[in-house]
Amino acid sequence: MTDDDAVPGLPDAVPGPSDAVPGPSDLRASDADRERVSEVLRDALAEGRLDMVEFEERLDQTYKARTYGELAPITRDLPVAGVVPPPVVSLSKEPSEEGSWTGRIVGGEGTSSWAVAVMSGFQRKGRWTVPRRFTCVAFWGGGEIDLREADFAAGEVEINCVAIMGGVQITVPPGVEVVVRGIGVMGGFDQGDTGVRGDPGAPRVVVTGFAFWGGVGVERKKTRAARRQEKLDRKAEMREARSNFRDEIHGAHQRMLDSHKDLLRGIGHGPQGERQERRERRYEE
Repeated sequence: MTDDDAVPGLPDAVPGPSDAVPGPSDLRASDADRERVSEVLRDALAEGRLDMVEFEERLDQTYKARTYGELAPITRDLPVAGVVPPPVVSLSKEPSEEGSWTGRIVGGEGTSSWAVAVMSGFQRKGRWTVPRRFTCVAFWGGGEIDLREADFAAGEVEINCVAIMGGVQITVPPGVEVVVRGIGVMGGFDQGDTGVRGDPGAPRVVVTGFAFWGGVGVERKKTRAARRQEKLDRKAEMREARSNFRDEIHGAHQRMLDSHKDLLRGIGHGPQGERQERRERRYEE
């Protein structure tokens, strides 16, 4: 058959079994991969992107999927946190960016430079830019300042708190260095996180101010996404531990059977075994 006789639309040569190399979509998916896809589906249900019927159908497809190629289309039309659509949910475990501060020190003036709560409350949380100096007052009220998802105008920012018969709670992510320099009169500033070294490149938060019959608290807490990932990792570790335990039990059982077979073979070479062999030879003759 010449080149002119080749059938249009078909390759010139078909690779043999030894030449076949599986692509990424042909690789087998793990339980952790299916769990990551199901987490995206749950978020989509909570946000109203999927109704209950669609959610149940896709969740059933997820747990029946055996390869990456079967998993990928399930979330193709759903946004993934931190990824611009249309990419699908990642099926490989990516390194955590919890300790990476590249891009979070953005400069500028900051989203908000002050807050006041008089017999009321205030919040600064989510995606916002912390200015070089932020001042807040809580009088018979309370305030919440959450820096876990915030950007920073500078490598060092100052949060000045005045709490009079009120309180301010400051939440920082792991890796941020905190220095507390506030003064308390019949009140206080939480010093528990002072002295903890920050990650390389992480911002430094200096807490100053005055508390009279009030208090300013500082706590470290991971983001919701980080806690969710830790939960998935723990589940994966538990599944792996159970699988290893089953393998060990199976191996021990197999070794016991092999030992029993060896014992029976050893008995077969004793006097009784020889008499049995002689009887079998006479019977054959």
